[in-house]
Amino acid sequence: MPEQLGYAQGLGCTVAAGALLVPGVCVGCVTHEGARTGLTLVLLPPGSRGAVDVAGGAPATRETDLLRPENLVQGPDAVLLTGGSAFGLRAADGVMQVLAEAGRGVAVGAARVPIVPSAAIFDLGVGDALAPTPEDGAQAARRALEGGQAVPEGRQGAGCGATVGKALGPERAMAGGQGALTLTAPDGLAIGALAVVNALGSILSHDGSVAAGPRVGSGAPTRTAPLLAAGGAVPGRPGEATTLVLVATNARLSKAELVRVARMAHDGLARAIDPAHTLFDGDTVFCASCGDHPADATRVGALAAAAVAQAIVRAVR
Repeated sequence: MPEQLGYAQGLGCTVAAGALLVPGVCVGCVTHEGARTGLTLVLLPPGSRGAVDVAGGAPATRETDLLRPENLVQGPDAVLLTGGSAFGLRAADGVMQVLAEAGRGVAVGAARVPIVPSAAIFDLGVGDALAPTPEDGAQAARRALEGGQAVPEGRQGAGCGATVGKALGPERAMAGGQGALTLTAPDGLAIGALAVVNALGSILSHDGSVAAGPRVGSGAPTRTAPLLAAGGAVPGRPGEATTLVLVATNARLSKAELVRVARMAHDGLARAIDPAHTLFDGDTVFCASCGDHPADATRVGALAAAAVAQAIVRAVR
């Protein structure tokens, strides 16, 4: 149901929560509740262009160099967000197999090679220390090929084992998750954002209140930056925190323009995560252009930042 909420208020856009309503974009998720891990696959329409911007200090990624503007491939067939740390990146093998069988990918002689950039969060200490498998990737790809655009929010998909507010240790952290929404402007420009939130920092709502963070005293969540300023917080080991984002739009943008949008979308992390982009987070934003709607990168980036901030809050709500 379209609604106005949070960081998206006052933009003059229709807000559709829990979905990526960009034409041709489809979603497939696999959740392992017992193991506290999972993955989320975003399938993009043929001809999409893509870019990525990594601003955190501890990323776990695969095939991201292909998205640099100077490189040959224009864009991905799909983007995989997964749990399981670097082990979870193997799930992309299953995605590639299913998409190749469906005729997707770059034609190289008699073969097709699907392009599936991927990024992972660290959730191995939350459940059974298991990572998603190639079979999980294949299952997510088959689900995405069915054409659904709904995104299960909260502790689902890649966000199943996510936690936030880790600065006082895992026993005082709170549940993270995944969230999504789509902004549609009056002229039809659409920007969808999906966020998997496993941050070191606290999550701040639009009004500045703490939606989730380290629990102190009676158990109320608090902001992380003041704890760091006072020297009372002990961050976790590098790589144990990360927020992953996929922004998709129907605007026609080049790879170079999409890099700018991805960088602006990181502003959404900075608005909603206190603090973001730390040495311990592998914060990564993918951005995909999936249509021909006329719009410049500045306009798209401004709306993307708002969409990302709201998706992050939805992930923990």
